[in-house]
Amino acid sequence: MSTAIARLKEEFLRKQGDDAAVLVTSPENRFYLTGFPSSAGAVLVTPKKAYFLTDFRYAEAARRVVSGSEVVCIKKMNDTLRELMEQDGVRRVFVEFERLTLKQAHDFEEAFAKSGIQVEKGGALDSALQQLRTIKTPEEIQKLRDAQKITDDAFTHILDYIRAGRTEREVALELEFFMRRQGAEGVSFDFIVVSGKNGSLCHGVPSDKVIENGDFVTMDTGALLHGYHADMTRTVAVGHVSDEQRHAYDLVLRSQLAAIDAVKPGVPCEDIDKVARDILEAEYKGAFEHSLGHGVGVEIHEWPRFAMGCKTLTQPGMVVSVEPGIYLEGKFGLRIEDLVVITENGCEDITQSRKDLIIL
Repeated sequence: MSTAIARLKEEFLRKQGDDAAVLVTSPENRFYLTGFPSSAGAVLVTPKKAYFLTDFRYAEAARRVVSGSEVVCIKKMNDTLRELMEQDGVRRVFVEFERLTLKQAHDFEEAFAKSGIQVEKGGALDSALQQLRTIKTPEEIQKLRDAQKITDDAFTHILDYIRAGRTEREVALELEFFMRRQGAEGVSFDFIVVSGKNGSLCHGVPSDKVIENGDFVTMDTGALLHGYHADMTRTVAVGHVSDEQRHAYDLVLRSQLAAIDAVKPGVPCEDIDKVARDILEAEYKGAFEHSLGHGVGVEIHEWPRFAMGCKTLTQPGMVVSVEPGIYLEGKFGLRIEDLVVITENGCEDITQSRKDLIIL
């Protein structure tokens, strides 16, 4: 049985009684529990056994990868689920209510009612899985380190590639090609590469805009490796910078370092956001409107969030981004982002790329 399934049984299922099971159908949580990526399937965990159900396309590959769960090749998913639950004496099944469509929930209820099995839709399983995924195991943290290492190496590589005359799109493609050549199985998200006035688009799309001398170039990137997502942002300058650009960069860097220094166990997430936000708002009110950070893992955006109103207390094992920025419409924008692992005594920044102001 996988470590994740064992934790799910220990921390959630056993508290629900001997007649309860959990049914996980979302791709992200299926992968989290089994380590096997697929576009179709389900994980059923009963008090007696764990099952990974999938179709002919994935069954053979799943048997090579999935351990501790019986791989079941199915033709009709809901019928097979019902039969397995009947076999194991299940009377109630918890589902991922927040990730199901209304039709999926209805179909489960209709199929399982034939055997008198009640579908529990209150969100309890969603909360349990979120809590499990929020606290990373040492193995998960190592996977994130490995993904971040490729991301750091890509940044070092791109410094020799960026110059006036390149386009944003060319830089984004070169970053992705490099990561894949280094072994990344994909990218964490569609890369953000923006320059000059486009820099105020905090989630801008790389375009055919030509990079010019005097531009900031902001690159938000990350490698996907072993199913885990890295996330890093760096902003560099080309040719020269103005006094305002230099001041803004120094302010963002100061706010990020102060926020990272504040990260330790037992702190409300909103308090860490406030450390960076207060520094930026003192000089650039309204220029930093997104949250300071988010968890990462098998998805690029996970719990918790360093954000206003997030009262979740930080805990050891959380891996969270710290990414303040300044966005000035019609002028420029910049962001600096690292990933930190919360430890027993503080945090460890696992991003190794330099973040002093680089002028190429």
